[in-house]
Amino acid sequence: MKTILRAVRFWIAIFLTTFLIASQSAAQAAVKAPEDVVQDWYKLILELVRHTPNYSPPVASRSFAYIGVTLYEVTASGKSDMVSLAGQLNGLTETPKREAGAVYDESIVLNAAMNFAAQNFFDRTGPTGQRALASLGKKMHAKVSTGAPDDVSKRSEAYGLAVARHILEWSKSDGGALVENMGFPREFKLTPGPAHWVPTSKIAQQQMPLLPDWGNNRPFAMPSGSTCPLPPAIAYSEAPDSDFYKEAKEVYNAVNGLTAEQRIIARFWSDDPMLSPTPPGHWLFIALGILKKEDAGIEKTVDALARLGVAVADGFIGCWDAKFKHDLVRPVTYIKRVIDPKWEPILITPPFPEYPSGHSTQSGAAAAALTAVFGDDYAFDDHTHEDDNLPVRHFKSFRAAAEEAAISRLYGGIHFRAAIMRGLEQGECIGAYAVKLKTRVGA
Repeated sequence: MKTILRAVRFWIAIFLTTFLIASQSAAQAAVKAPEDVVQDWYKLILELVRHTPNYSPPVASRSFAYIGVTLYEVTASGKSDMVSLAGQLNGLTETPKREAGAVYDESIVLNAAMNFAAQNFFDRTGPTGQRALASLGKKMHAKVSTGAPDDVSKRSEAYGLAVARHILEWSKSDGGALVENMGFPREFKLTPGPAHWVPTSKIAQQQMPLLPDWGNNRPFAMPSGSTCPLPPAIAYSEAPDSDFYKEAKEVYNAVNGLTAEQRIIARFWSDDPMLSPTPPGHWLFIALGILKKEDAGIEKTVDALARLGVAVADGFIGCWDAKFKHDLVRPVTYIKRVIDPKWEPILITPPFPEYPSGHSTQSGAAAAALTAVFGDDYAFDDHTHEDDNLPVRHFKSFRAAAEEAAISRLYGGIHFRAAIMRGLEQGECIGAYAVKLKTRVGA
């Protein structure tokens, strides 16, 4: 029933979005700000992630990163004080240049680039989603081009498309462009021994782990997937006085004794595929809300979205590299086998190894990127799940939000504490590469 209600809300949102765009007057359309174009498109793609079965968190993060870079590059090319990311991101060559002395309309440029990028990086969405993309593209084109001279409109659209095509070609060689069988390999040899991951779901497809080769993908800003390695997990043991047993007992006791607040935290950060915009989409929702509240200009908007997209996408690559190197058993498997065969976590355990926590790594990276854009101790409200009847949460900083996202996985019964703490550390290490990206002349 919840899934049906969310689907209904999704298509109502699509209808309202397209209706409102269609009902705007020509005068309003002519003054559509570039940052508003970005916000409108992201509203749709966040909903598409929620309703596209094969957009797991790593896959979604990849799309978000390429879209963010696309928007950044088309904007930076028209600003004398901004620096291209070509040569800074792995494999990204110089993007097409603007015609010297020619006039461009920034909203038209951005809309053309976003339209192309969204339809290509979200091409796995179903027929209804494709129609929603096409509809928004058509209506946004009419909106931003109204009142613009014909030569400016054609030139601007052609340029946005040229940059977007360049980014798409770059993306095809990263190792993540083709995802078959929703990311589950048809064959996979499990590592023998009780310390290692075994399937935790009865779903046939999930007897194999999700995207075991994702850590081999070309990252965006960090040199390789293994750039921020982790120390080995706590040595496996079933002895009651061992550190490993104590970690498992902590998860067991935590889930059995959850407070009302801890239960809300677990649900708030669960961000399950098909029921949410996924963990990377959650951080994007936060960023978009802050940018809108601040009435940030286009330069800050695209800087934030590109830097955040890169940090989180690299976070999943680094995390997956570590997960399949350490290949650690999940709490639910260990606890049922060693402590209590009737125990159940409150959240569904994802189908891949435990160490480190993906929520922790990507949240640590996201917090580093957003802190670089908005500053330390930036307090904000998180409205991500307000429409799902979960309360708005307040955070004193991005780091505080990342720490809550991380510990939520212990409350949910999904991760041991070591995976949480090491994941945050790994995320900070990975996020530092996105922070180092030069986006301003002289910076």
